[in-house]
Amino acid sequence: MNATVTAVSSNGEYSFTKPNRDSITLLAGLGVEGDVHAGVTVKHRSRVAQDPTQPNLRQVHLIHEELFAEVAEAGFTVTPGELGENITTRGIDLLGLPVGTLLRIGESAVVEVTGLRNPCLQIDAFQDGLLKQVAGRDETGRVVRKAGIMSVVREGGVVRPGDTVDVRLPAEPHRPLERV
Repeated sequence: MNATVTAVSSNGEYSFTKPNRDSITLLAGLGVEGDVHAGVTVKHRSRVAQDPTQPNLRQVHLIHEELFAEVAEAGFTVTPGELGENITTRGIDLLGLPVGTLLRIGESAVVEVTGLRNPCLQIDAFQDGLLKQVAGRDETGRVVRKAGIMSVVREGGVVRPGDTVDVRLPAEPHRPLERV
């Protein structure tokens, strides 16, 4: 299956969920135009409280639509934008990509994968018990985060549902994703 965008979402105000849009515009070095998390330096409230001068490695949040089917098996209903992502994809193992992977989305947008989203307690405020579905431990005790990946915009462009996603892996050795 080809990797595609199934939904795009943004919000100019701090809110856990983001409304779906017909399109979003990615701005090089900044993020999603008009989104509260766009900027050169961190915009997530917890990160700003720690050090507002940190670089923003979380400009664009991508999540795989397949996660919604997985959590549905446990009784949860989640639709695109509800977990705060900007781009919802299908047909790509986002969590298996290495750091530095370039994703060409649509005609001209390119994002560079920086790491895993670190799921927070707001997920349980959205739907009680959902956090355990998107973050947990594997059989060896290693933390597993499934709530998507974060990226920075390298080349701007418009992204729409139905756009294709091309993957360009970085040179080896590959570094696995860690939380950012």
